[in-house]
Amino acid sequence: MTPRSVACAFSASAIGLLGGCSSSPFDQPYDTNHSLSRTLPESADPAARARLGEDAPQPELTETSSPDDYIRYALFHSPQVEAAYQRWRAAAERLPQVSALPDPRLSFGFFLDEVETRTGAQQGRIGVQQSFPWPGQLGAREDAASRGASAAWRRFEAARLTVAERVVTTLHDLAYLDKTIGITRENLDLLLSFEEVLRARYRVGASSHPEVIRVQVELGQLEDRIAQLDAMRPAYVAELNSVLDRPGSTAVPLMGTLPGRVASVDAEGLAAIARRANPTLLALDEQMEAQRFLTEVARKDGLPDFTVGVDYIVTNDAAGASFPESGDDPILLRFGLSLPVWREKYDAGVRESIARRLAIAGDRHAEANRIAAGIHRAWFEHTDADRRVKLYELTLIPKAEESLRASLAGFRAGDTSFLDLLDTERTLLEFSIAAERARADRGKALARLNTLVGASVPTDGTTGEETPASPTEGGQP
Repeated sequence: MTPRSVACAFSASAIGLLGGCSSSPFDQPYDTNHSLSRTLPESADPAARARLGEDAPQPELTETSSPDDYIRYALFHSPQVEAAYQRWRAAAERLPQVSALPDPRLSFGFFLDEVETRTGAQQGRIGVQQSFPWPGQLGAREDAASRGASAAWRRFEAARLTVAERVVTTLHDLAYLDKTIGITRENLDLLLSFEEVLRARYRVGASSHPEVIRVQVELGQLEDRIAQLDAMRPAYVAELNSVLDRPGSTAVPLMGTLPGRVASVDAEGLAAIARRANPTLLALDEQMEAQRFLTEVARKDGLPDFTVGVDYIVTNDAAGASFPESGDDPILLRFGLSLPVWREKYDAGVRESIARRLAIAGDRHAEANRIAAGIHRAWFEHTDADRRVKLYELTLIPKAEESLRASLAGFRAGDTSFLDLLDTERTLLEFSIAAERARADRGKALARLNTLVGASVPTDGTTGEETPASPTEGGQP
């Protein structure tokens, strides 16, 4: 066989090998959905699973949208949630990469000095070989990658909880601001009516000039407060729009009374729920399991790899020979075995993996302590705010309103001075604003508890309204 025929034979073999890769048993088409579904933990949030649906409707916000609608909108549009979701998908795509066999190797060569044999001169050699790692190593790598992807999914759930908390917190701040503006405007209208009465009484000599000046000073202070509150609203709106991934100037309607619920489980009970539901802790659990599989991989790295190959030797016809074997091309079946003799590096790899797992275990313990402490603090803030809400709603505000009515009656009858009436009105204003602040603090602390616990906190209704759903209760990311 001539060198030209050898080259043609090699080209045909290479084209045949490359062209057949798609149907090779070593490179079967991979089911992407299988990778994604395998990395979903069994306890994964059903609402987060809805993200996998490509035909999920996009949520919209209207004038009558509820807090749940804002949460769903934010989870659907948030770049933070999208980034965490794509990190999970990227981690899931590691599975087919680490579970595949090494690529086959194709080799060829020409004899610069032809080897003369009884059956003819050998001109070249074409070979292909495939390596196989120690049994179980690919499966351990895939299991480790699966656990790593499950950890990424847990971090995706944590991102959803964080975004939901930001939405609820901003909504409560905005509702507090809107309620404060409304209360202050009502008090401004009340003071304006006082001013008219005082002016009328001053004209007939029934009131003094200092009283008229005092009410005008009070009016100026209220107008200044309203101007300050109005100027604050665009900043709160911009903060909400940033969570919703909308332009900062997008209009947000006035917030009405937001849901008010109180946790029905104490701090210790919530900490116990968090230990089995907090996605950050669950992610660290998955990482520890991934390191356990990687320790097995490191151990099997110190075991031999096997190689199987086939060589095809191109041989010319023997000169002047007429026996049947003349020109036969030999085929050589080869077997190989790696020799992992440098044991220290393999032992170091095992020790490294064990140390990494212990480090993650330490991180998890520290994170669990931090979460438990955060739950106790948020629970105190939540229950303390609820105590203040009840104090203002059931005791202080009713008494202040009764005092204001009595002062008004006494002022009309001439038994109460205007300054006493003004002090009573100011007290009612401060109590009303403080009650709204306590309601906002209560809702914000509950949102924080939802994030720390990793699940919807059991609550008892206090206003007859529904609480905003956490990401574990529904909604599209």
